[in-house]
Amino acid sequence: MTGLWVYVIKRLILAVPTIIGAATLIFFLVRVLPGDPVHLLAGEQTSPEVIARLRAEFGLDKPIYEQYLLYLRSVFMLDFGISYRTYTPVIVEIMSRFPNTLILTASSMAIAIAIGLSLGVLASLRVGGIVDRAILVFTSIYVSMPVFWLGLILIYIFSINLRILPAGGIGSPAHLVLPSLALSHTPLSYIARITRSSMIEAFSQDHFRFAIARGIPRRNAILNHALRNSMINIVTVIGYFTGVLLGGAVVTETVFAWPGVGRLLIESIAARDYIMVQGIVIFITIVFVLVNLVVDIIYRLIDPRVRL
Repeated sequence: MTGLWVYVIKRLILAVPTIIGAATLIFFLVRVLPGDPVHLLAGEQTSPEVIARLRAEFGLDKPIYEQYLLYLRSVFMLDFGISYRTYTPVIVEIMSRFPNTLILTASSMAIAIAIGLSLGVLASLRVGGIVDRAILVFTSIYVSMPVFWLGLILIYIFSINLRILPAGGIGSPAHLVLPSLALSHTPLSYIARITRSSMIEAFSQDHFRFAIARGIPRRNAILNHALRNSMINIVTVIGYFTGVLLGGAVVTETVFAWPGVGRLLIESIAARDYIMVQGIVIFITIVFVLVNLVVDIIYRLIDPRVRL
């Protein structure tokens, strides 16, 4: 067994306490929310006998500690239960929405990486100049915009005034443009700033100066030496935001009526669908753990000197 597989197994084992912690936290948090999911499901005029039957059906008549132990057991069997609201398996509901979240995340991160890297490299080559200051001001303002406000502004400009892009929903590539632009603004700004600072640091390193002294064209030295040695920091930021977005962009998916995991979470909270909320949180935790694992493996691919 190679060292890489040993590392992967160790990380997966260490992820177990994280998953247990997330499961425990969300299990008790959803139960302090106001409202009764059974009454919301059955209606206020339902007879006590029907309410009692529904409680027994969903296991809500058992003591809280027994519900908790049964839930932990089901989590490790990858059985997240049956939704109170739709009567379908939670994992089926999540996986029906996850491809939409995956598409939105991929397009948003593609925009963020392409523009963020370009702005960061450009700023690092013009430190202290007008271009550098303009990029710093732009990213500072851009990252400070609330995503719901930015989303509404984009809808107002491109959907209401110009009428060239749909305001929400899903169905064609055009529906993906506005939510991707809105969702990419935070990772774009962070990628640009971390690229700038990492590149400036790389320019002062001996390996870059030696490459220039050897007569390597400056463009090649920037791409093959400075940028490559800056990728560890950049990949860290990319991995973090990829994990966050894969977990469901709650606000963006709500503003643009995008049927992803984030919107499913909001709908489930509103309906007091405990089982669905718990399942989504556990799913997000697992996704985040796996993304971090992939990022660590990419570290090794970028720089073989990194020990896992």
